[in-house]
Amino acid sequence: MNTFIRLLRRVLSVSRVSLSVYYAYMVEYRAELMFWVLSGTFPLIFMGIWAKASQDGQFALDPITFVRYFLVVFLVRQLTVVWVIWEFEREVIEGKLSPFLLQPIDPVWRHFFSHVSERFARLPFILILLGAFFLLYPQALWQPSPQTLLLGVLATIGSFCLRFIVQYTFAMFAFWTERANAIEQLWYLIYTFTSGMIAPLDVFPEAVRAVILWTPFPYLIYFPANLIIGRSTNVAQGFIAIALWSLIFLSINRWLWRRGLRQYSGMGA
Repeated sequence: MNTFIRLLRRVLSVSRVSLSVYYAYMVEYRAELMFWVLSGTFPLIFMGIWAKASQDGQFALDPITFVRYFLVVFLVRQLTVVWVIWEFEREVIEGKLSPFLLQPIDPVWRHFFSHVSERFARLPFILILLGAFFLLYPQALWQPSPQTLLLGVLATIGSFCLRFIVQYTFAMFAFWTERANAIEQLWYLIYTFTSGMIAPLDVFPEAVRAVILWTPFPYLIYFPANLIIGRSTNVAQGFIAIALWSLIFLSINRWLWRRGLRQYSGMGA
């Protein structure tokens, strides 16, 4: 029991220090963070397109629901953006990974805490944009129930973890190629069309939607967005899918990591 308590205290201590250090580092780039937030306003363009289309056609969502959906898509994307593959690829190519391998913790935690800290650093800009939007479009304002909000937050956290694990798994290919990010670019193309980012899955043909639901993509955006706006969705299926896909990619990641380290050492690191 005492061993467990000491281990828990060490984990909490390392987490607290890492978060504070990387948060201070991210805050130094406040101006750049603002541009990163603005670059993620892509869903707001589709908000206007689909809201207008729903006025003239028959869709499963009404204009107000379309507006709320894409507003939450914007929020979820801001909180789940991942760039670890570019950092890891650079560390491998430039040999910067070598000193991190000598440290007592896995190098992945540096990237993970960096991403989490960045969420807190960009949060004020996100809230300002949301506040400005509701001032201009007050009829879209709604108040989710505490249970809905909690499930939405948990789903968003799960989606971020899944996306981080997936991209970090692709990053392992940097041990064998200098263009590992090309895999991520292909993945992102599929992700754009099947995650619910440019259109809710409700507007897809039923057969297509049934196939997409077997992939990890809907659970990265569509699932948490539906929970937050209070639409009916299969909560158990969503969380189980996130957990299963996370375990699948984590297993692949650890296998590639072990083989990749031997390759990295063979390159003279």
